[in-house]
Amino acid sequence: MDLNELNKIAMAMVAPGKGILAADESSGTIKKRFDSIGVDSTETSRRDYREMLFRTDEAMRQHISGVILFDETIRQSAADGAPLTRLIQDAGAIPGIKVDMGAKDLAGAPGEKVTEGLDGLRERLEEYHELGARFAKWRAVIDIADDEIPSGYCISTNVHALARYAALCQEVGIVPIVEPEVLMDGDHDIDRCYDVTEFTLKSLFDELYAQDVALEGTILKPNMVIAGKKCATQADVDEVAEKTVKCFRASVPASLPGIVFLSGGQSDEAATAHLNAINAGFKEKMPWAVSFSYGRALQAAPLKAWQGKAENVAAAQAAFAHRARMNSLAQLGDWDEGLEQVS
Repeated sequence: MDLNELNKIAMAMVAPGKGILAADESSGTIKKRFDSIGVDSTETSRRDYREMLFRTDEAMRQHISGVILFDETIRQSAADGAPLTRLIQDAGAIPGIKVDMGAKDLAGAPGEKVTEGLDGLRERLEEYHELGARFAKWRAVIDIADDEIPSGYCISTNVHALARYAALCQEVGIVPIVEPEVLMDGDHDIDRCYDVTEFTLKSLFDELYAQDVALEGTILKPNMVIAGKKCATQADVDEVAEKTVKCFRASVPASLPGIVFLSGGQSDEAATAHLNAINAGFKEKMPWAVSFSYGRALQAAPLKAWQGKAENVAAAQAAFAHRARMNSLAQLGDWDEGLEQVS
């Protein structure tokens, strides 16, 4: 493990004004998104859509530091024969790869999940490194359902797997993104989210330490502290920012280079507004860079504009560039709601 090189990559992933495009949707997930616009999900249509995003020069060069890819995508070439990883690299961004095999039912814990994919991971990571990946992502799912969920068993099992994955990544020169996502699907309030997020993060960093994972070569991709979507009382932007920063300052070591938040089901603009409030109000109080690693919150607008039609490519790229720019400004703490009306 070359920690200096890992740290260099990690710092580039959270460079000022830049964030990560999560384009690692599984075949099933992207099919659902294509179904919503009436496009057949084929290997070629998936390639064309992602190539369109990666060729959005303004967005990629100015606002995107890295792209998380799916296994199919990291092996694909563009219509002109250029590997998609090369398009990303030529735009000055870093190719990454999703390596987990998804969340499955956790034995003995009805209603809870554990992420699988450790079997054969060392060999897969070596291959992904050869294919150009310099960072990876593993997502753990922590649900909030009642006083018993999440259980300590669920959290400990998931953070143990996250740490094992992270150690294997660093062994082959790949920066691990560790993603313990506390879901916002329920009716819990923001304080319940705070408590679960804090416990999860403290458990995660205890496990990373126990497994000798170097935090200087690691990136965290967490949820924000936010009420469940079904909660009758939704916190405003300032409260989300304040409680998120308070929780992370209490839980995340200063040696970590950066935090890249997931959007987690928030609307495009809400994800941007919350990120901006965090950076605008608390940048001087945070020891790490705070940025974004958004999937749907960057892609919903261009997907809708594209509709699978060649004549819509320019409009779709403009929509992607706009969302990337808005989140870039939020990463700097310079976003304003009025800018959303400017194309």
